[in-house]
Amino acid sequence: MTFMLALPLALVVRGAIAAHLRDSLMAVRAADGANWDWWQEFSAQATGLGTTFTPSVIGVATTFDSVSSVFDGRVPIAPLAWALALYLAGWLFVSGGIIDRYARQRPTRTYGFFAACGTFFFRFLRLGALVGVVYWGLFTYVHPWLFGQVYETLTRDLSVERTAFAWRVALYAAFGLLVLFVNVLTDYAKARIVIEDRRSAVGALAAAWRFIRHHPGRVVGLYGLNTLTFIALVGVWALIAPGTGGGVTLWIGFAMTQLFVVTRLLIKLQFLASETALFQAALAHASYTAAPEPLWPDSAAAEAIARTTM
Repeated sequence: MTFMLALPLALVVRGAIAAHLRDSLMAVRAADGANWDWWQEFSAQATGLGTTFTPSVIGVATTFDSVSSVFDGRVPIAPLAWALALYLAGWLFVSGGIIDRYARQRPTRTYGFFAACGTFFFRFLRLGALVGVVYWGLFTYVHPWLFGQVYETLTRDLSVERTAFAWRVALYAAFGLLVLFVNVLTDYAKARIVIEDRRSAVGALAAAWRFIRHHPGRVVGLYGLNTLTFIALVGVWALIAPGTGGGVTLWIGFAMTQLFVVTRLLIKLQFLASETALFQAALAHASYTAAPEPLWPDSAAAEAIARTTM
């Protein structure tokens, strides 16, 4: 899904680069690796998607730039915003089937998976609309307040740049905790919608908050372990991420980048799987999800036989 959404945007940027290079000598040098003088020249005249072709697209810088854009509250340009919206919609669709599969702890087959996707998609849309309002409030009011009024008040009389930087990092951490809390709350709201077959987005959010409030240590500990796994992945990627180059080096770098994207997706699935397992274990509802319509060889009789022979 990521590749399909990124491909049209990449072709547009490719066209802009090709139009700028044409048959010049710079084209030959660019094919052999990054030509920084040409890159600066291209960036100075680029418009639209062309403005996204910056050094931050190389290796691990892409990940750091994405994190920085969130904490700095940077709004993406329109084409990227639409691509992001389509990606989020696609992820909302499949996440219902993914959580349902994890909750059942057995294969649901293609029909069962997409049936669950369709069942929970519109419920997740309502949940997404509510959470979107919360995120909008955080980035529209809380972020400017923290990094405008509060930051200016804290650093107004400071003469040491290091202290001002420390305050900014502290404010980043405070804002990041708010964003992470909303993210965790949303994850457990999705789990309650699927596992308990809830229809109300407001009710699911309230139930998710009750679950987090009653199990704060387990929720924070699990999220921390998953986050450390992601940080470890980024650390490894920072060590092996490819730089600039042409020919075979370029294709090796592309293959490594795709492997990183797949691994990052697996960690995202690990987040969902572990949170679903924690929710079911904490409420002693390992089989809480309603069973699907019995179909051989997954009929109720077959499952009963399997259980008795274990």
